[in-house]
Order: sequence, then structure tokens, then C-alpha cells
Amino acid sequence: MARIEAIAEPSLLVWARERAGYSIEQAAKRVPVTPERLAAWEAGEARPTVKQLRKLGGIYGRPLAVFYLPEPPRGPQQPVRDHRRIWGEEPEGISPRLRKEIDIAEDRRELALELLSLQGEEPPTFELRASIGENPNTVAARFREALGVTLDEQLSWHERYNGFNAWRDAIEGVGALVLQMTDVPVLEARGFSIADRPLPAVVANIKDTPRARCFTLMHELVHVALHEGGICTLDDAERVEVFCNRIAGAVLVPAEALRSDQIVSAHGTEPEWEDREIEALARHFSVSREVVLRRLLIIGRTEQAFYQRKRDEYTEQYREATEQRKREEQKPRPIPRDLIAVARSGRFLSLLVLNNYEQGRITASDVADYLGIRIKHLGAIERRVFGAQPQTE
Repeated sequence: MARIEAIAEPSLLVWARERAGYSIEQAAKRVPVTPERLAAWEAGEARPTVKQLRKLGGIYGRPLAVFYLPEPPRGPQQPVRDHRRIWGEEPEGISPRLRKEIDIAEDRRELALELLSLQGEEPPTFELRASIGENPNTVAARFREALGVTLDEQLSWHERYNGFNAWRDAIEGVGALVLQMTDVPVLEARGFSIADRPLPAVVANIKDTPRARCFTLMHELVHVALHEGGICTLDDAERVEVFCNRIAGAVLVPAEALRSDQIVSAHGTEPEWEDREIEALARHFSVSREVVLRRLLIIGRTEQAFYQRKRDEYTEQYREATEQRKREEQKPRPIPRDLIAVARSGRFLSLLVLNNYEQGRITASDVADYLGIRIKHLGAIERRVFGAQPQTE
């Protein structure tokens, strides 16, 4: 069989590899070829086959066409202002898979803007603002009013994904994309944001629990309101992070609502809380135990020593649970492709894609490419987006 060489631009091979965060040795191992062979491609001294180039595109998270451009795309810089992990974890830089997820999020934001333009529509205006030094409770009340989620509505959420789905839809309703990454361990990153206007984006880690993702979405929304994109794992070591955490907690668990809660009222003044009480409050507000614990400390219903002890306990439990999930992922359960596609792209972008398809502006093949599905899944995507099937990821 004839060997078909790809006439790719060598500088694009270098750009794509470096952008993805791979060394020559790492990338060559995944192709697989020798490092010397890959270096020769990048120097223009040899050429990969079309199959090898396609493999490189998959590794770097780039479509085949990008390697035929005359020069690298002039896209926005990756939002790498900060990189934080689970409490107590030290940042170690950005891995290739996290870089790939950032690129995917940026591409989806650009796609949404392009599809809006095809429809002759202007992007929604994102008007939420926050400034360091403002009273967190004041900012939280402003956010909550803009998002339009009432306390009664929140307290009616009983299913596991109700809270995440409702907050996601509310955030998209104020002019931001909500996306999810699928290929990054939670211990590396719980979320990140792209603060560019119009149509900023907040991204949560689908491997995290639904309650924890609610906090991630709100935390990243504050970053966007501050006009600061970043990669977040919810460590609160820096001033901006403390501010974002404080507002996110106050939006999700308003102080007066927590003080007047029946469980809190019945507890009395004892600073130590039983696990069943914390868990019940977490279920009540559709948040994690960590959020409840922090809010109890902020409103003066527990003490720093108890908070620190329980937080350390929860962190260790979370690490153990994450490791268990990692082992379980080695025997992956079948998840419908349409569910993952909509979960990753969000409802706003998924609707944009389908509307443009139904109006004949894009093809079924485009839909498959944009949402990462096969054409045979198109009907299932339509049923899920238009409400016939629940969102459960």
C-alpha cells in the first residue's frame, strides 16, 4: 500500500506540540515514532504520513486542517493566571490534557460566537460585575437576583442533579457559557474560566460530584465578574480566591437562610456539629459538606479548630473517593454519547448548533464535528436538548 505523505507546515507541528504541553519525547512515544523522527518532521527534513498527522492532531487536540495553515492561529492566550488544586495539594503546572481542555473551551466559545453571527444575532451581554473589597454578601445578593433563583426553588431540589442543572441554566441565562471538561482528574483541576467578552465561559470538571460542581460554577462566575479568567481547584490560599469562595458560598447558602434553617435553630450554640447535621444541610441547599462547614464558620456557628479538623477529614475522604473512582474508570460504564456531548457543550451551545442545523446553515456532519458525536446520535441529541430526556451528568 502506497505511503501517502502529509505536506504539513513544520512550524505548525512545533506550535501544536508546545501549545499542548508535550516534549518531543512525550509526543513521539504516543504516535509512536522515535523522537528523532518527530524532530525531523518539525524541522521540515521529513514528512509524516496522513495517518500519522491525524494521530498527532488527536494527541494535540487539533483538527487536521490546522497543520496546513501558513502560520499558527492567533487565538486568545490560555487563562493560566492561577492553577490551584484540592486543599493541601501543590500546583505542578498545566498538564497536556488540561491544556487540551482549555483549548477545547476556547474553541467552543469561538464556535458559539460564529453560530450567533450566522443567525444574525448579537451575543448576549454579560453584566455581572464584582470588585475586590466589596462586601461579599452584597455581591452575592446582587448575583442571586440576576440569576433569578429563589430560595424556595432551591430548597425544592431533591434529585442529585437538580442543583447543578438549575445553576447551569441560570448562569447561561445571564450571558455566559457553561461547559464541562471530561479528561482531567479532579485532583488536578476542578474548574477554570475564560473571562473574555462577549460570552465568557465557566468550566467545571464532570468527574467532580454534582454538588461540588455547583460551587465551582459560582466560584468561576465570580472570576468572570472580576474579569479574571483562571484555572481553579478551590484552594483558598490567595486573596482573590478567598473573595471568590466567600461570594460563591453566600450565593449558594445565604446567611439568613442558614441561620433560620430548622436544623441550625435546633442545634443550639454548641460549636461542634454531627456529621448527620452537616450532611442534612448539604442536601437541603444542594451543596457540598465543605460549603456548609465554611458557611457555619462565617456566620459564627462553629469555631476554627472544628472547621479545620473537619475540612482535613473531608479532604482525605475526597482523595480516597477520587482514587476509588479512578480505579472504577478502568472498567468504564457505558454512558450515552448524546448525554456526554450535551453535558460538555452545555445547553446554550447545543441549542445554537441544532438551530443552525435545522435552518440549513450547517450540515449534519458539522453537528457531529461540533458536538463530538456520530451522525447516528443526532436524534438522541435533539431529544435531550429539547427536554425529552433529563440531564444527569
